[in-house]
Amino acid sequence: MFTIDIGGLEIGISITIVLLAFICELINSLLGGGHGTLMTPLLILLGYTPLSIVPAVLLAEIVSGFLVSVAHHKYGNVNFRMDSNHLNVALVLGVCSVIGVVIAVVTAINISTYILEMYIGILLTAVGIIMITSMKIKSTFSWRKVLALGIFASFNKGISGGGYGPIITVGQLLTGFNSKESVSISSLAKSITCVVGFIAYILLYRNIDTVLLPSLVMGSIFSVPISVFVVKRLHEKKLRILIGAVTIILGSSTLIRLLLF
Repeated sequence: MFTIDIGGLEIGISITIVLLAFICELINSLLGGGHGTLMTPLLILLGYTPLSIVPAVLLAEIVSGFLVSVAHHKYGNVNFRMDSNHLNVALVLGVCSVIGVVIAVVTAINISTYILEMYIGILLTAVGIIMITSMKIKSTFSWRKVLALGIFASFNKGISGGGYGPIITVGQLLTGFNSKESVSISSLAKSITCVVGFIAYILLYRNIDTVLLPSLVMGSIFSVPISVFVVKRLHEKKLRILIGAVTIILGSSTLIRLLLF
């Protein structure tokens, strides 16, 4: 841990957390999910509490999600022009977040840390299994599915800091979008969702712990240019299996720690 001085304000930076945020956001940017899904249980294992982790993760993903979305549009992975279906889907998913995130924040601040961490462990394990086992499943697109997907995924994001990107990305793949479109739409929708979630925590919880904020934001921003460069060369299937496996391991580790210690 070291400190930097910005206009007389000393900000603590943890190299370990910067590196973890960099790696998790790089995976997130390439696959459309994984930052909060990986970052939350890792920080729990390092001794931080969910209510100190989740708001910091949300803020980091506001910044990185917006930057990555702009980059995906610029490099042709998605079309976010005003009249595009891609933008409409991202906005609908973002609007759905108002419902899901607010319910999640109210739930998170009114239940015990043990139950919250147990839910996170079960959620991550399930998401990892779904990511690996759903590769060949296809379905038809419908706005009803998009609405349900947005509410469910944003609830998970608000309560755990993770679970949004993988669920949204897999859900879009199941409804007919290709991988690059799904990843890009997920990044923008998640950025909108994180804005709602962060504001909800400020208004409803207020006692925000800022110790993680600088390190998480710094690590996330550093990953953006690299992820944009690599995305066109991504072998999605292998990375999807890897992130699914890592998610299962982290979710299982959280559950084992709660049950045995």
